[in-house]
Amino acid sequence: MTGLGAVFRPQLPPERLREVVRAAEESGLEELWLWEDCFLEGGVSTAAAALAWTERLRVGIGLLPVPLRNVAVTAMEAASLERMFPGRAVLTVGHGVQDWMGQVGARAASPLTLLGEHLDALRALLRGERLSVSGRYVRLDDVGLDWPPERPVGVLAGATGPRTLRLAGQKADGVLLTASTSPDGVRRARRIIDEARREAGRGGPYRLVANLLAATGPDAAARLRAELVAERLESVPDLGVAGDAAAVAAAVRRLAEAGADTVVLQPTGDEPDPEGFVRFAAREVRPLVP
Repeated sequence: MTGLGAVFRPQLPPERLREVVRAAEESGLEELWLWEDCFLEGGVSTAAAALAWTERLRVGIGLLPVPLRNVAVTAMEAASLERMFPGRAVLTVGHGVQDWMGQVGARAASPLTLLGEHLDALRALLRGERLSVSGRYVRLDDVGLDWPPERPVGVLAGATGPRTLRLAGQKADGVLLTASTSPDGVRRARRIIDEARREAGRGGPYRLVANLLAATGPDAAARLRAELVAERLESVPDLGVAGDAAAVAAAVRRLAEAGADTVVLQPTGDEPDPEGFVRFAAREVRPLVP
């Protein structure tokens, strides 16, 4: 079965999160995803609150920019979330937007090297290993978690370009693709990742999560078009969907057929009813997605 989720966009103030989380839990939504976008809302703090307000909802963070975080801190936070809310927190790390990283003095000369070192160390720490590492960016001296997770924790990587997709295949447990990825882009990403995994000799499960920009309601087409234009994506074919549950479900199925294991519906930034959007995803779209 294709997984289905929705996004709480940080263009909404943090105090709106509780009601959206409650709507997601009550409606039966599988996953609610949060963003750590500069300079809006923190990913770990909002995820912890969302998990504490719910009993079964899975909460994804998409994504934590590694230039902002010491890997030991990322590991401690991930382990704490897993032990407090077993199996319900989904962690994604990535480059972050380089202009934002520059604004805070954290731009890396080699974002790819940094992400690779961070992934290696983070996954090892979450396995309960004790590390001494002297990399270009990640340096640890006899570091281990006193409270490691009690079961394996997967770490996803956010990726767009082919080099980062290959890295995600080699070193992460899954990948998160942005809403600017069309079905053809999902197919390309899956091919690159699968090839990288074969070359690295990696087997086992691997999760591809794709975001889908979606709008519903009487002004859906206009809102979708405005967002695509604002992001300079209006010329990309088969990107985003506007319409009723049948139209949105068809777009979800196209991404699933292209290789997505989970599709996360991303509302437009001006979505007038965030609570209604997550209910729409759970109650109207989910029954139409096998």
